[in-house]
Amino acid sequence: MESTPARPAVDQDRERVLNRLRRVEGQVRGLQRMIEEEKECEQVLTQLSAVKSALDRVGIHLISHRMKECLETSSPQVDEAAMEQAFEIFLKYVQCAR
Repeated sequence: MESTPARPAVDQDRERVLNRLRRVEGQVRGLQRMIEEEKECEQVLTQLSAVKSALDRVGIHLISHRMKECLETSSPQVDEAAMEQAFEIFLKYVQCAR
């Protein structure tokens, strides 16, 4: 019998991602205030770097989750097509991050 992930675990994971995105949203609002208040360029850039890093962490989490899904749905031996799909998703993300 195949085991499927428990629904609460999926919901919990989704909520973690949403919480991370809400924190990023707060950071972006903080950036907007910093610009409005004419804060020092270095302070703004430091905060901008933190926002980019937080978004990257969300992206990496989503990619790793998708790669895990691809591999779990393949046969006991790693399915080449599933592996290729996982790496294509990863490479698309990396290219967008540049």
